[in-house]
Amino acid sequence: MVRTICRSRRHQARSAEPSGEASPLQCKDPCVTVSARVPIDGLATQLRKGVIEYCVLALLKDGPRYGGEVIQLLRGKGQLLVSEGTIYPLLSRMRSEGLVETEWRDTPGGAPRRYYRLSRPGQKAVAQFREEWFRFRESVDDIFRDGGKAR
Repeated sequence: MVRTICRSRRHQARSAEPSGEASPLQCKDPCVTVSARVPIDGLATQLRKGVIEYCVLALLKDGPRYGGEVIQLLRGKGQLLVSEGTIYPLLSRMRSEGLVETEWRDTPGGAPRRYYRLSRPGQKAVAQFREEWFRFRESVDDIFRDGGKAR
């Protein structure tokens, strides 16, 4: 969208021209044309930040997993690329908030690993997020599919 703003603050006009060029305005003071674009840089990062906690909880739904396993599973999902520096602090925070419980397990030929499993509050949180996510995603899909036209 291109917006032309009058410096004397008498009017604003949005260009309807496909080229994005502002239509000339009749004004004594020169007008300023501003191009307002939605910043796309970092969009995937912002989306990931909004859902990563619930994705981790969902991965623990079927049983306990250790941190490295959670990271591998998330990395295998394309847009959910994550680092250890993101997941381990997240798991620690979720443990302190009571969303996950932990236990140490010995591993053959290696150091013990901390396994994470959903607590009851974690199960409730992931179930609530799942319901909300599907409603949210459906609304966004509807808008992109048919421009928000009533069905």
